[in-house]
Amino acid sequence: MPTTMTCYSYKARRRTGEVVTGSLEVADRSAAVMQIERLGLFPVAVDSGRSVGMDTSDSARRAAVLESLPKPVRVWLFRSRPPGLRELSAYSQQLSNLLKAGMPLTMALGSMASLDFKGIHADTTRQVRQDVLEGRSLSDAMTRQSGVFPHMMVNMVRAGEQSGSLVDVLRRLGEHYERFAEVRQKFTAALIYPCIVAFVGVVIVFFFMTKMLPSFVSIFQTMKDVDMPMSTQLLIDLSRAFTRWWWAMILAVIAGAVVFERFRATDYGARTLDRWKLVAPVLGRVMRLSLFGQFARTLSTLLQNGVPVLISLRITEQIMPNVILREAIAKTREAVTDGKTISQPLASSLIFPQLMIDLIRIGEETGDVPGALRNVAETYENDLEVSLRVLTNLIEPALIIVIACGVGFLLFSVLSAMFRITANIDRG
Repeated sequence: MPTTMTCYSYKARRRTGEVVTGSLEVADRSAAVMQIERLGLFPVAVDSGRSVGMDTSDSARRAAVLESLPKPVRVWLFRSRPPGLRELSAYSQQLSNLLKAGMPLTMALGSMASLDFKGIHADTTRQVRQDVLEGRSLSDAMTRQSGVFPHMMVNMVRAGEQSGSLVDVLRRLGEHYERFAEVRQKFTAALIYPCIVAFVGVVIVFFFMTKMLPSFVSIFQTMKDVDMPMSTQLLIDLSRAFTRWWWAMILAVIAGAVVFERFRATDYGARTLDRWKLVAPVLGRVMRLSLFGQFARTLSTLLQNGVPVLISLRITEQIMPNVILREAIAKTREAVTDGKTISQPLASSLIFPQLMIDLIRIGEETGDVPGALRNVAETYENDLEVSLRVLTNLIEPALIIVIACGVGFLLFSVLSAMFRITANIDRG
């Protein structure tokens, strides 16, 4: 039996007398009138439009076809990635702007459904709107879209609904994600040039060893009465290894990557690598500044928007990418549950810097923990920018020196052999 929904366009008035128009997808006209009245509007005209829906037999046939496909194909067809930071920022800012302009939530969601954000498909927004029309809150409707809206966003929206400041919360949420996107972009941009230089250097060496050097080797082999320099002989052996066993080297790299990924997937491996990231020279400072800034910014944003401290700590713990910091935050949350302040367990963890602990303690004494955390975040984000420049300035010359040494060794090995051959010919 076909299941259909009809699109009704309506004209209604608000209590202030303002005329508004919109559309609804419901089963019949009476349901449309009920939905309009639920929005706090007085219906003036409700006209039926196109019918939308799908025959349940067609749906069953499509489902049967999809089920007949191999599982990898189904996964590939329906693969999706969660929205990025900039997509979440744009989505929050756009919804905030629509609500700030006086548009009802359902109409604002209807307008958002006409747009496609990466990771947030229009169908997702339409489903959220439908859930709101059925009486659910926006935060509950977002919760039903698993894997799309992060826990932080849902809890901040819920706090905004409870405090009556949803517009401001969405605006702050957009600013929060935008700041994180900028920090991540700076971190990525600082590593792009060194990676390009390293890649080009590896390609040049590989091309020389597999394409150019064999020509020189054939010349050297004709001079059997000439003893090759040690560096040249080493280069010849390396060239033969590259030429004959290049496939084994590629397999070794792939095997090493697989072993590394499996090691990182274990609890011991994750803890070992994350601890090394915190203590590594130069790079460790950059990682610490990034993680501490992320912790302070996230916790500040949640507390500032009315999310309870225990829930804020739990959300912050979930989004931290470092196992060591997650464990420290979990212990902090347990201590706060027992009645302690945030600064006390953070200090006992011996991970967080004293500056952060002192600023948080001052915020607790003055009753402005979100403001103190915001100051901490700004301090570490500024230090991170400086450290990234220092890291880039160190990596670039180091890579150039390594590549220059490699190329110099190649030239020295070839030229020394040529000079020895020339000298032997002159003596002959």
